[in-house]
Amino acid sequence: MSLVVPQAGCDDDAPRQPPAAPPDAGEVFVAQDGTRFTAQVVASGLDIPWSLAFAPDGRLFITERPGRVRIVAGGRLLEEPALVVEDIGAVGEAGLLGMALHPDFAANGFVYLAYTARRDDGSLVNRLARYREVNNVLAEPAVLLDDIRASSIHNGARLRFGPDGFLYMTMGDANDAASAQDLASLNGAILRVDDRGVPPDDNPFRSPVYAYGLRNPQGLDWHPLTGALWATDHGPTGNDELNVIRAGANYGWPLVQGAETGPGFEPPRRTFTPSIAPSGASFYTGALFPAFRHDLFVATLRGSHLRRFRFDPADPTRLAGDERLLDGRFGRLRDVVTGPDGLLYLATSNGRGGSSPLDDRIVRLAPAR
Repeated sequence: MSLVVPQAGCDDDAPRQPPAAPPDAGEVFVAQDGTRFTAQVVASGLDIPWSLAFAPDGRLFITERPGRVRIVAGGRLLEEPALVVEDIGAVGEAGLLGMALHPDFAANGFVYLAYTARRDDGSLVNRLARYREVNNVLAEPAVLLDDIRASSIHNGARLRFGPDGFLYMTMGDANDAASAQDLASLNGAILRVDDRGVPPDDNPFRSPVYAYGLRNPQGLDWHPLTGALWATDHGPTGNDELNVIRAGANYGWPLVQGAETGPGFEPPRRTFTPSIAPSGASFYTGALFPAFRHDLFVATLRGSHLRRFRFDPADPTRLAGDERLLDGRFGRLRDVVTGPDGLLYLATSNGRGGSSPLDDRIVRLAPAR
């Protein structure tokens, strides 16, 4: 096998194609199975939103890559940020990225952030930090993982608490492809730690590394029926991947990519060429879209659409088909989550603040009447 080293195809290097005209409030979209829905703007004028997370009380927390945490409460975007990260290293794809709320957030107020920091000497590192939220303000910072290799590209870094109560963090190869095969590195891997940042005893390598051989994974979620962990990964020039993540498994980068495989490498479940740059991923767990229940939704950047993956009802481990929703209507999409109200929420990633028709915004999908 030869070493694959091309680093093109990053999620932010594609020419910016303007989205189509945003839909009217009453426009109805129809999925292949006849499911009808509308797209409603929840918040606009955002600056590269990256991650979405709901609190038990219904507030929506949003990270903006330049270094701010914003909150939507009572149906409106609060003017003052909940946090401005002072040591943010927001260059290229780096900055404030993933976010997760503690499973017991209602009691402890813990918010976890993955971000790229700029050290005093100007170098970049990726960090996992924990904050406590009180009255829409994040304070009491505690760094849980530090000095993870960072770059202006390929930093990951999605955060999700799993059904097992542990925190999972995706890390890209930070433009050092070989690091994805180095078990002494935390790059090119999916990490698993407890809520203090400590790797559990049953991790496969006695380190935070849970699985490795990944290039730039930015989405992960667990199938509600099977418990399997699914994750997205960016390929170099196409060969984007959708993987099922197993503890200790090697996903091959940079030795193999896409449909290529070999002894000891875990093959992807789907590959995508040309690139769609898959980012945030979530299984739909609400009740308002019965036909969507347990489908996997993936936000795409180059693809500029929401990808819906359906599973075989007789065998929920097997993909049965997929389709493109909202194709080009909101431009690049970075994250997707199910809200506590049973609606689907999306974050765009067009790199525009302000209040133009094409700015960055949060959109929710609601059943059409």
